[in-house]
Amino acid sequence: MNKHTYVAIMAGGIGSRFWPMSRTNYPKQFLDILNTGKTLIQATYDRFAAFIPAENIYVVTSNEYINIVKKQLPQLPLQNILGEPSRKNTAPCIAYISYKLHELDPQASMIIAPSDHLILDPVAFNKVCLEALGFVGEHNALVTLGIKPTYPNTGYGYIQYEQQAVSDNVYKVKTFTEKPNLELAKTFIASGEFLWNAGIFVWQVKNILAAFEKHLPEMYDVFEAERTHFNTTEEIAALQRVYPLCTNISIDFGIMEKADNVYVIPSSFGWSDLGSWNSAWENLEKDDRSNAYGGGNVIVFDTQGCMIQTPENKLVLLQGMEDFIVVDTNDVLLICKREKEQEIKEYVAEVKRNKGDKYL
Repeated sequence: MNKHTYVAIMAGGIGSRFWPMSRTNYPKQFLDILNTGKTLIQATYDRFAAFIPAENIYVVTSNEYINIVKKQLPQLPLQNILGEPSRKNTAPCIAYISYKLHELDPQASMIIAPSDHLILDPVAFNKVCLEALGFVGEHNALVTLGIKPTYPNTGYGYIQYEQQAVSDNVYKVKTFTEKPNLELAKTFIASGEFLWNAGIFVWQVKNILAAFEKHLPEMYDVFEAERTHFNTTEEIAALQRVYPLCTNISIDFGIMEKADNVYVIPSSFGWSDLGSWNSAWENLEKDDRSNAYGGGNVIVFDTQGCMIQTPENKLVLLQGMEDFIVVDTNDVLLICKREKEQEIKEYVAEVKRNKGDKYL
């Protein structure tokens, strides 16, 4: 592997749609949602460590999670665990790691990936990453990995791409669309021109910094003013000055939807963003009545199509339930129709309004 290739794993989110298992002080990336024996961030790290050396893998997380990352990824060099002073979405996170890497290595290329996604075929994933790295090594290109859709999912963003390849399996992006309604998603699938947006990006660091300068100039200027402090003892103090001045904006809205050098590689590697309990249900083994279990101490009668997550030290018996999410923790019990799972964020907001932060 090229010594100028780096990986940045973004691990600062709070995973509110996996509440009440995912909590503000211990969110879903640090949980073993699918009972694989590894947490999501551990699985993400292992996937990249198969073809990127540990010293070139970074984790960007919230300051409050640094100790959790240290504990879960003891093989990662301590200086590669980067803490953000506040959550400002993905654009500031990517600007931070990009400036840091550019100061270390002006020739750096980088893969940016979330810490909490499921990828069932790591060999195929590695192959696509290497294809993307090869392309960005030769072109001023911002590459995103698009997933060939298997059904009209309304929980994902979509990427429309031109049908004529510019290189082997690399296509120019035409449009990005946020989560569509079902009818629009069906139209997208039928057209054959759309992919799911996996939120995994590949580029040369100098090219993403040029994109920040063009499309997010205020954020670029703030980081540029502090660039000499990155990779020094002044870095933390510099971040404390930078982050309050940054807009809360995603890299998709801030740059990818505006730039004219965005390309996509259509991919199939068993991907799910594991964004909700429904996606966990889809990816867990099920019994003969389509119930999926996150814990084993459950007995069901006349129950089907349910996602059931319970602690091992408690026996849970369910009767007469169909297509429900049931999540039991030490202090919260959630019972919610699976079709309403996208509203869990709203329920969490209501809990905050009524009960404060105690149960978050």
